Amino acid sequence: MIHLLQTGLNSADSSSYLPVGIQVIFAVGLVAFLTFLTHFLGPKRKTADKLQNFASGIESHGDARQPMAIKYFLTAILFVLFDVEVIFFYPYAVNFKGLGWDGFWAVAMFVGFFLCGFIYIVKRGALKWED
Repeated sequence: MIHLLQTGLNSADSSSYLPVGIQVIFAVGLVAFLTFLTHFLGPKRKTADKLQNFASGIESHGDARQPMAIKYFLTAILFVLFDVEVIFFYPYAVNFKGLGWDGFWAVAMFVGFFLCGFIYIVKRGALKWED
């Protein structure tokens, strides 16, 4: 494996991905092995206290399948849209000269997709809180 890294193979050669493939196989195998090991070697004492639902120390009550207002989900989508926008605008703001026009058009396309989602949320009435 070290020999493959030191030879400087062409990036188009598929054997240059061998170290990555070995690492992925090792990681997946380790996770599978440890999951199998803990499942079969761990203690299995199922008591009524352990099988009871637990949510931050608060006693659960009522039915979990109660309908919830769509405004909650629309507000969550709105938060995610603004959060993702800020995350992607920061690298562009730092490197806007180096990205050139290609970067500008990519950010313009991103803003277009963002505005489509924002318009959808406004039309669904997520910002109208009076009932």
